[in-house]
Amino acid sequence: MAKVEIYTKAWCGYCARAKALLNDKGVAFEEYDVTMGGPKRQEMLDRANGGTTVPQIFIDGRHIGGSDDLAALDRQGELDALLGA
Repeated sequence: MAKVEIYTKAWCGYCARAKALLNDKGVAFEEYDVTMGGPKRQEMLDRANGGTTVPQIFIDGRHIGGSDDLAALDRQGELDALLGA
């Protein structure tokens, strides 16, 4: 199974939607809460090429984008292959 990382904020509907999709697929993920900023927020900015919105999702170190990008990969039938499912 692929390593999935997701940067989130509290009360973020897009974050909840992305996590629900991953949970529906039975995928474990590491979640980093950047609600209050801090070093993880800066890490997210660096890894996401300045992307400031959440969620920011990475699969095996590859930047996927946000919730809409994750859902698009699923609709196109490409997400399962990335997840190693």
